[in-house]
Formats: sequence, C-alpha cells, structure tokens
Amino acid sequence: MNLEQESNVCKEEVYNELFRTHSKNLHDFLYYKFGSANNPGDIVQEAFYRLWKKCRDILPEKAKSFLFTAANNKMLNEIAKRKTALDYEKTPTKSHNSETPEYIFEEHEYMEKLKEALNNLTEDQRVTFMLNRVEGKKHQEIADMLGISRKAVEKRIYTSLKILRKKLGDKIG
Repeated sequence: MNLEQESNVCKEEVYNELFRTHSKNLHDFLYYKFGSANNPGDIVQEAFYRLWKKCRDILPEKAKSFLFTAANNKMLNEIAKRKTALDYEKTPTKSHNSETPEYIFEEHEYMEKLKEALNNLTEDQRVTFMLNRVEGKKHQEIADMLGISRKAVEKRIYTSLKILRKKLGDKIG
C-alpha cells in the first residue's frame, strides 16, 4: 500500500500500515536514546494514540515525523517529572576514602562541566555522540537507526568532540 496516495490517517488500513512500518523503529529510537528503564514501549503506544486522536489533521506522509516528535516530547516530559526525585536520591556513602579532598573536588567539578557541555550539544549531536561513545555503536549502525547518512553521523560526532574539547580541554577523547 502506498501511504502517500492515501489522504486520511483515520482509515484503519492506513493507520495499521503506519503502525507496522514505524512502531519498531520508534521503539528502537526511544530505547537507544533514553534506555529501557523509561518504558519506550509505553511511549510508542502513547504516540500512536495521539496520532489516532489527531488523524484528521495529519497527512500520512507527515505521520512518521509526528510520531517521532510526539514520542520524543512525551519521553522528555516523563524524564523531567522524575528528575526532581532523582536529584534527591541518596547515594551510598563510602566508609573510607583514600582520595584527597582536592581530587574529589576536581572530579566533581569535571563531571559538572561534562554534564553542562553535553547539555549544550544539540539533541542530534548528543544522541549520536552517546550512541557512539557510550553504547559503542558503529557509525553505520547509528546512521541506519537515525535514518541519516554515515557522513552525517561522522560530522555530528566530530562536531561534538570539537565542542567538548573546547569546553573541557583535551581530557575528552
């Protein structure tokens, strides 16, 4: 079925085809961007529910963009709600510490700078960088996952590293 020729997402066969085509990719995107603890499956269902509620307003060729945007925004909202609780979560204390107070202070200061630098990256740069450096994904895997070219992935990672090095010095690799 060619979705571009249909004009109404409210048609059951069009909606079902959109679900078959995009649900797995949307789930994988959310999983890799936010992790499994954030219930990507629930967010996928929520995004498709929102698509169904607005089916008359959304053209089939715009449905993928709508789904990814709705899911990403919903996930960010859920994380923001939990952020306050996470900020106050108790961390286990060590019974002894062999590190100097200066080292601990510098490490804490560096981690704060790193968090700030990562938050200053664009969302696309941050996601691409984290998939590569934290998840260990290869450039082509990331390109396939995000639906962009390998060159775009390389450019995002290169730009992210350049920005992070500028903010943190050569301590980032």
